[in-house]
Amino acid sequence: MALKLPCQMIVWDVLPAIRAAIAEELISCGSTQHEAAEILDCAPSAISQYLSGKRGYRIVFEADIRTLIRDLASDLHSGKEIDLASRICKICVKMREGEQSCGSCEDVE
Repeated sequence: MALKLPCQMIVWDVLPAIRAAIAEELISCGSTQHEAAEILDCAPSAISQYLSGKRGYRIVFEADIRTLIRDLASDLHSGKEIDLASRICKICVKMREGEQSCGSCEDVE
C-alpha cells in the first residue's frame, strides 16, 4: 500500500476543491470565467472544468467553510487587496481543525 502524506491529500483534493468553490462563488458574484481565471491565476479552461465538476469536486464543504470561501470570493471580486495564499491556507486549516476532514489530513506528530 502506498503512503499518502497529508500534504499530498491537500494538494490533490483540498486545494482543487477550494479553488473550484472560489471559482463558483466568483461567477455567482458576477465575474466572467475569464475574470475568474485571472483572479485565480489559472487558465480559463481550469475554471470551466471547476464549474462543470470535472476538477475539484471531491469535497462538499460544511457551512462555516462555505462562508469563508464566499467571503474570500466576494473580496476577490470587489478587487480588495488580499493575501490569497494566506486566506486559502486559513480555510484549509479551519477544515482540519473542525469536524470536516479532508481525507488523510490528520495531524502528524
